[in-house]
Amino acid sequence: MDESNALNLSELNDDLRIQNKGQAAQADPGHAQDVESGDLRQITYFELARLMERASRRFSGLIRAELTKLRVDDVGPAQAMILLAIGDSELSVAELLDRGHYVGSNVSYYLKQLADGDYIDRVASQRDKRSARIKLTEKGRQLRANLRDAAMTYERAVKRGDQDQRMLETAFQTLHELELAWANASRFGV
Repeated sequence: MDESNALNLSELNDDLRIQNKGQAAQADPGHAQDVESGDLRQITYFELARLMERASRRFSGLIRAELTKLRVDDVGPAQAMILLAIGDSELSVAELLDRGHYVGSNVSYYLKQLADGDYIDRVASQRDKRSARIKLTEKGRQLRANLRDAAMTYERAVKRGDQDQRMLETAFQTLHELELAWANASRFGV
């Protein structure tokens, strides 16, 4: 993506804030505005989970739009995330499952699509023929590079300085801790 795309993304974000009459940025980060009543209420973990789900769908939409710009019609957002998770590594399906927390049956389907599209190579393990190692092909590496470039351009468009970087790091750390807490609670109980 070029510099003009970065400016367009920034303008789009500003337009969305104007259309939503500033609702995109709440004055009190510890409270959320109820959509129906307009009342402020305390943010709960349930509401945070709902926000993460919506953000995930929006991110999938962003990936889908980028794939469309790149004229890639045989890969969807889930497969693109798998390409990003594989990266420069050669790994087993089990290792991929650990990296991305995917559902096993979905990963098998996605990997078959990626192999059919020549985005990944699946090589049978020398020790266990039932197991396979996967790595990106040149076509897969190129798509991954294009998606990473687009992500960097988008980050430059929305990041306004060091304060934004610190907020991003804090959000990441908080969400990571929450993920670990929820994982432990689901395994061992509350």
